[in-house]
Amino acid sequence: MSHPDESATMARLRQFLDTDPRDVACERAMELLHVYVELKVAGQDPEEHYPGIAVHLRACGPCSDEYKGLLAAVTERWP
Repeated sequence: MSHPDESATMARLRQFLDTDPRDVACERAMELLHVYVELKVAGQDPEEHYPGIAVHLRACGPCSDEYKGLLAAVTERWP
């Protein structure tokens, strides 16, 4: 009999191991993250211009957190 969490664990492992060939990896994503954010703030679709970064942000938690933080810093109003 399998452990109840086995299927969820296997799904996470499979997601981790299955890399999308369009994924640009952390270094390239970080190099262009400010441009990606600027496009988003300007009302454009950054995923259209940089699909490899979009793929990477969906797959990489730390880079996604950086994106969200930078986007929040740029869009929040300061007193």
